[in-house]
Amino acid sequence: MANRTASLKPKSGRKAGVTFALTAPSANAVLVTGTFCDWETQSHAMKRGHQGTWTATIPLAPGRHEYRFLVDGAWRDDPNCLDRVANPFGSENCVVHVLRQEIQAVRAAPECAEPV
Repeated sequence: MANRTASLKPKSGRKAGVTFALTAPSANAVLVTGTFCDWETQSHAMKRGHQGTWTATIPLAPGRHEYRFLVDGAWRDDPNCLDRVANPFGSENCVVHVLRQEIQAVRAAPECAEPV
């Protein structure tokens, strides 16, 4: 996935549930944190699934959000996200874009669909 764009349609005034996923089979604990929670490192623990894929679904308001993973206390990038920005620590933050409901409705309209 080149850019993370939430495709869920929040109802007016609601936040979209964005699912973050990271494959880390040898990890004991994985968290996701970012601008959406002021980089809090305790609040968004991910759950381990089959074959070491960790996931968490977080409600995010429409807009641009930076994030990173913490794997056993070490910062880690999302390998599936190519949209990144430099951070003050010499590495990069990943970026997810949550679209407004109005934009999503236009993109979902039949006349906007590609021909089959």
